Amino acid sequence: MGFLQDLQNRILIADGAMGTLLYSYGVDFCFEELNLLQPDRITQIHETYIKAGADVIQTNTYGANYIKLGRYGLEDQVKDINTAAVRLAKKAAKENTYVLGTFGGIRGIKKSAATIDEIKRSFREQLYSILMEGVDGLLLETFYDFDEIKTVLEIARKETDLPIISQVSIHEVAVLQDGTPLRIALKELEDLGADVVGLNCRLGPHHMTQALEEVPLPKKAFLSAYPNASLPDYVDGRLIYESDAEYFGECAVNLRNQGVRLIGGCCGTTPKHIKAVSKRLKGLAPVTHKDVKIKENKNIITVTAKPTQPHLHEIVTKERSVIVELDTPKTLNTTAFIEGAKALKEVGIDALTMADNSLASPRISNMAMAAIVKNEVKIRPLVHITCRDRNLIGLQSHLMGLDALGIDQVLAVTGDPTKVGDFPGATSVYDLSSFELISLIKQFNEGITFSGKPLQKKTSFSVAAAFNPNVRHLDKAVKRLEKKIEHGADYFISQPIFNEQQFLHVYEETKHITKPIYIGIMPIVSSQNAEFLHNEVPGIKLTDVIRRRMADCGTDREKAAIEGIAIAKSLIDMAFDLFKGIYLITPFMRYEISVELVQYLKTKNSKNLLTRN
Repeated sequence: MGFLQDLQNRILIADGAMGTLLYSYGVDFCFEELNLLQPDRITQIHETYIKAGADVIQTNTYGANYIKLGRYGLEDQVKDINTAAVRLAKKAAKENTYVLGTFGGIRGIKKSAATIDEIKRSFREQLYSILMEGVDGLLLETFYDFDEIKTVLEIARKETDLPIISQVSIHEVAVLQDGTPLRIALKELEDLGADVVGLNCRLGPHHMTQALEEVPLPKKAFLSAYPNASLPDYVDGRLIYESDAEYFGECAVNLRNQGVRLIGGCCGTTPKHIKAVSKRLKGLAPVTHKDVKIKENKNIITVTAKPTQPHLHEIVTKERSVIVELDTPKTLNTTAFIEGAKALKEVGIDALTMADNSLASPRISNMAMAAIVKNEVKIRPLVHITCRDRNLIGLQSHLMGLDALGIDQVLAVTGDPTKVGDFPGATSVYDLSSFELISLIKQFNEGITFSGKPLQKKTSFSVAAAFNPNVRHLDKAVKRLEKKIEHGADYFISQPIFNEQQFLHVYEETKHITKPIYIGIMPIVSSQNAEFLHNEVPGIKLTDVIRRRMADCGTDREKAAIEGIAIAKSLIDMAFDLFKGIYLITPFMRYEISVELVQYLKTKNSKNLLTRN
């Protein structure tokens, strides 16, 4: 009798975690390489699970693809590792044991981990290696990204008639991380040709059972569930799963009651857990009828945020606009910062932008200072958000905090690496890329968190993205702009330009871009400042004329400031007719310079309007 025929008549018990056991033995490197280095150990684990009652075992190939093996320098051993894995599993299998070739998801929480084309190539190579050795079916597991599992499922279905088990992983009960309800996702996988659809990893048995309560019995496929043993604990630098095997076995009955016919275990599960499952399910027939009640109003958005004034990207589309950056203080003395904000408010800037620990050096939280200037100075804040300092949890918490404070103008940036800052040994997080951060913020605007959970309110963030025109190949920088637009960017803020001819070049290369650009201008305050920017800041080059003009000022601070302002005004003159948005970067808290330049801009704009009239 075959695998699918068996599922027609009874519940099959699958094995538990491979990595958990290897980790407990002290293995802390590529688990899949052990197919070649320690084959007896892998065979023994398979045999132990079979002895515990597993009808189905999976090959030790979860991460045995080109992309994941490449992290260990093993990308050229894809065929050897997968071939060995199948042979070891088949060697351990009994006459009535089914062997599934296993394929793990690549993207996890990060779409940037690999492109769809890279995933296709990697999957095909692993798939062919496993199919050549002969297995009873294919197991696609731990896929958080729905597009990824649909892509590989379609490839697998075209290449083989073997049974395919397709399992997604979710953060929140009954919903994928893109907001797709679980019941709809599993139905779509069934329609794409999956013979078994279900869940594995991330959730323990309790929440996995809850997730399946809203899932009807498939018409053509069967349901599967491979829950984690429990929530993990972090002890002495190691992740530990402390779960009672008997409890896990009891929960398997609940999964069976939800119509699951293939039940195994994921992270933290051991042969003890599988033995308990086998014991509790022995003699129980599969469920053939299930009443499903969809919980109403689960994803209803109860509130939609409404901006109190037009967004910056709306303002600059219609008229000239100026925003000014003022770095938050490195000390707890905020006097000069508040004075600067008030002075800039008086000259009528459209927003005060605040970097997020610029140059990777700690400053007063820009969210805190944004709240202060918004409420006390009555000036609009534009808050920069880096991917460097916060993990995915912190980024979402930060966004919710900004919304709660009524701050809706943000700039999504990667962030300077910690090596350039005061604490070069600090960790750079980078859970998300700037592209993914833009997408996350836009997802918040739809009222959905990264995990797909409803926020019960739609945020109304206007999302700026960074533009670096100071690169050797400007066309590649423009391609990044186009990609950021695809991810949801509303407008762009550029790094400073110090070359008048470069304005023309940037204009010509970006005039097809549909989103507005605030062009960056940063006044120079001394020859030392000019030389530092020119020689030490990546991507910035000053003209010889500008450097000579600043050098001629010598050490005269006042003369240098006057000359720096004159240079900035000449740059403004060039940018003024090409770009509606001007972004002034205040040097060293010398806000009086920015005030003078804003006044110059306002005067130019007034003269321009008079000329037109």
